[in-house]
Amino acid sequence: MTTSEQPSPTPGPVRPIALITGVGRSIGIGAGIARRLAASGWDVAFTYWTPYDRRMDWGAEPGAAAAIAKELAEAGARTAAIEADLSGPDAPTRIFDEAEQRLGGPVTALVLSHAESVDSGLLDTTVEAFDRHFAVNSRASWLLIREYGLRFRSAPGTATGRIVALTSDHTVGNLPYGASKGALDRITLAAAHELAHLGVTANVVNPGPVDTGWMNDDLRETLVRGTPLGRLGTPQDTAHLVEFLCSPEGQWVNGQLLKSNGGAAS
Repeated sequence: MTTSEQPSPTPGPVRPIALITGVGRSIGIGAGIARRLAASGWDVAFTYWTPYDRRMDWGAEPGAAAAIAKELAEAGARTAAIEADLSGPDAPTRIFDEAEQRLGGPVTALVLSHAESVDSGLLDTTVEAFDRHFAVNSRASWLLIREYGLRFRSAPGTATGRIVALTSDHTVGNLPYGASKGALDRITLAAAHELAHLGVTANVVNPGPVDTGWMNDDLRETLVRGTPLGRLGTPQDTAHLVEFLCSPEGQWVNGQLLKSNGGAAS
């Protein structure tokens, strides 16, 4: 695990801390969420894993973590960019340790936007790929939620803690990704009940078709035609919903799987 340092702004009122996973590219959903929360008064720790982007079709974005951290700092947030391989079972504890140490307080909101996502179906998925998807998308998410639950403290009678996980309904031709995201859903929804005594809400968000560089022209046109609003989703669309769920106004929404997809056809 390595870190990207970014000077912190001048100390002011205490801001809550959000930990966001999967913020590796400036055009990604995770980066959009980080920008929105920073602008609305949160300090932000985020994780990224360059080797994953490097082996995907879109490739790594050199300097992305430092650039994103700089943007967040300019919005008034203290930041901690943490490079971490979530396939390792000890990563969640190290991430929380570093986020708390560098930002000087406990994490209030945990936003899970990381993913292992390599297309393959029932007949061509390898055991290695299947295990990697579940290690990153399911096991790491459980361990991050568990670590959050072990550390979180709130005043009695308040609901200030937030967990938001991003999911997908992909299945056909995307077996390990879809199956591991299905497990993520259940883990997160269980947290809505098992962590309720701590004053924590937990929800799952399906952002629908958001083009962050992985779509080809044919797929893009097909998805636009299948969406009543006639466009694809943006990271900002997802970020606004996550911001609401993390706000005091969003505390009555709990244990839900929310589709923020413009009405896109399944």
